[in-house]
Amino acid sequence: MDSTASTVTTEPIVELAPSYNIPIALVLGAVPLVFVQLWVGLAISVFGLFLLYQTVTLRLRFTETDLDVYRGETLIRRFPYADWLNWEIFWQPIPILFYFREVKSIHFLPILFNPKMLQKCLETRVPKQS
Repeated sequence: MDSTASTVTTEPIVELAPSYNIPIALVLGAVPLVFVQLWVGLAISVFGLFLLYQTVTLRLRFTETDLDVYRGETLIRRFPYADWLNWEIFWQPIPILFYFREVKSIHFLPILFNPKMLQKCLETRVPKQS
């Protein structure tokens, strides 16, 4: 009787570290605007604080088959790679926006996570089509 051992290589689950760059830049950039245009400065600072809250609470986890979005330890959304058509990280000098398209929907996310690790995980798990 012949027995063959099969080796299955699985990718480890990668959780992206948070990046506070965009929320802090918005809040700090809004401070001088408050003196020039009160409502615009307040709106931008509130948006920056909202993104700061999202940065603290949300986590992206790249699994072998899905991109999972967690709030704390609660899974709030799962995006199977099999449904992805395309992805892009916009403005490479300072990455600010992550876009990906699924079969039935389009998603835009501000870069609230380590952009280099995000790029690496995307290239590994969802390679772009040539």
